[in-house]
Amino acid sequence: MGIVAGLDSSSESTRIVVCDADTGAVIRQGYAPHPVEKGPEVDPQAWLMSLGEAAGNGLLEGVQAIGVAAQQHGLVALDAEGSPVRPALVGNDRRAQSAAADLVDALGGRAAWAQAVGAVPQAQHPVTKLRWLARTEPANAARIAEVMTPHDWLAWQLLGRPARRTTDRGGASATGYWSAASGAYRPELVELALGHQVRLPEVLGPAGTAGFTPEGLLISAGTGETMAAAFGLGVGVGDAVVSLGASGSVFAIHEEALADPTGTITSFADATGRHLPVVHTTNAVRVLRGTAEMLGTDLAGLSELALASSPGAYGMVLLPYLEGERTPYLPHTAGSLHGMRRESMKPEHLARAAVEGMLCGLADALDVLRGRGVAVHRVFLLGAAAELGAVQAAAPGLLGAQVVVPQPAEYAALGAARQAAWAWQVAHGTAAGGDGGAGYPEPPRWPAAASQVFEPGDELPVWQAVRQQYTAVRDEAHPGAFQREG
Repeated sequence: MGIVAGLDSSSESTRIVVCDADTGAVIRQGYAPHPVEKGPEVDPQAWLMSLGEAAGNGLLEGVQAIGVAAQQHGLVALDAEGSPVRPALVGNDRRAQSAAADLVDALGGRAAWAQAVGAVPQAQHPVTKLRWLARTEPANAARIAEVMTPHDWLAWQLLGRPARRTTDRGGASATGYWSAASGAYRPELVELALGHQVRLPEVLGPAGTAGFTPEGLLISAGTGETMAAAFGLGVGVGDAVVSLGASGSVFAIHEEALADPTGTITSFADATGRHLPVVHTTNAVRVLRGTAEMLGTDLAGLSELALASSPGAYGMVLLPYLEGERTPYLPHTAGSLHGMRRESMKPEHLARAAVEGMLCGLADALDVLRGRGVAVHRVFLLGAAAELGAVQAAAPGLLGAQVVVPQPAEYAALGAARQAAWAWQVAHGTAAGGDGGAGYPEPPRWPAAASQVFEPGDELPVWQAVRQQYTAVRDEAHPGAFQREG
């Protein structure tokens, strides 16, 4: 084979990598911003314009296959002629929270949704957006004849809007009306939300082909950004990924879908035929930023202060629930600082307590997955805060695993490119044998991401004691928080 490309259409920009299909080496890259979004709506044509700009100057010359990754939870609603009924609704739309509560009640509770599709509706889910449209824009809702996610719509446009509409397991699993466990749509949930049935895209396997352009360019199934990034990183069974944004997320690769009646675990499908259970936390780096501002410094300065303290922060424990919390489910609580003594009230100890509190909160999320039988031997730590020395020093012991900090790269775009190479190999009968997940052929073996690796080391018992102290404080302050029923 020769050259493939992967594009990542995120909420902010389009990034394209062109790679050698056999080695994964990046040959060239393209970038273009998206127009600044004015609220949680965007004209999907803006994604196409950004794609065209990113692919300018012959970037795609010689490319044989393209994979498309895009922001998850977006909804493109189309009429009977395939034209958008209204601007696309994107993932950060919070207007539909009451609609989510309506849907939960309409189906009989959180456990019913978890059993049906592996996820409890939140404001960002497309199924919830359909409910919101039915309630607030009934005229537009009545015109909706089919729905797509952003990566479905982009692939369809690249193919010239053919009669066949496709998606993949990963993207479908984020909609709220497709079940990763059964591998089937639940169209009655669309009707529950919108009031009528609509056309839904065909769900392709991980190495499937959405179609070929008139020039013979293969377009692969595509997938959501999270699934593409996991594929680009090369994570597999036994690996977990902890993403450090303002909020946090923890996901792992697992052989089975997990139905969680509490709704704490969202059961996505991954890009390889396996599953990708996710647990979210409301608080992550916002804890570090807030503490840094209070101490008159930045994240780098906070890290330096924390390293001047010692594990356990002189007995101080920070419960990091600054904006309430999803894991454990404490939506109306606040953060709290415990164990203050005169000798511990120093900037370096507060900085250390903030770092440890954030990581212990994420360790709680990781333990939710472990408690359901998900093996975790290695943790990939992502985000700018993963580069902080204090985070790197504490993470292996508090998370209880080897920690890998990959070098910054366009992992979602790389995952899309790797998927394109895989689909091309399968379409041309050159894919390697073996099990790529659920019986699919093995994907191309591209090199693992360049990374730093940190081990728990000889101080593991010390960090275990820190975690035990955190757990004791958490359970005293919020008894029964992890025993919530659906």
